[in-house]
Amino acid sequence: MNTQIYDLIRNALGARLQAYAPYSRFAVGTAVQCKSGAVFIGSNIENISYELTICAERIAIGSAVAAGQREFVAIAVVADTIEPIVPCRACRQFLAEFSPDLIIVSATVEGTARSRTFLIFFRTRSAEF
Repeated sequence: MNTQIYDLIRNALGARLQAYAPYSRFAVGTAVQCKSGAVFIGSNIENISYELTICAERIAIGSAVAAGQREFVAIAVVADTIEPIVPCRACRQFLAEFSPDLIIVSATVEGTARSRTFLIFFRTRSAEF
């Protein structure tokens, strides 16, 4: 795994600490790297009305777009799970809107990581690090 990916995971780990998850206690952090080199972070924000919860991936992409970024290279998603998680279907749709070739790096807080890339819309392939 290259240094940029490690840095992205480290940023996502830090973002996870800012999650607002009082109902599920499932904190997720993300960091998205733009083609320009800029990195934006996001953490999930829950709401008592579940449908109003915002995933960390959409927070990071939304922050980047608000700052004028539209081209993304990679995103790291980190959670405290046994196996690395993947973005939910809604987030994959959101990510595909901007970058169908995006590298998705899923990691656990313990350091297990996997990389996926979009093949066709929602289909992904996986490679273990």
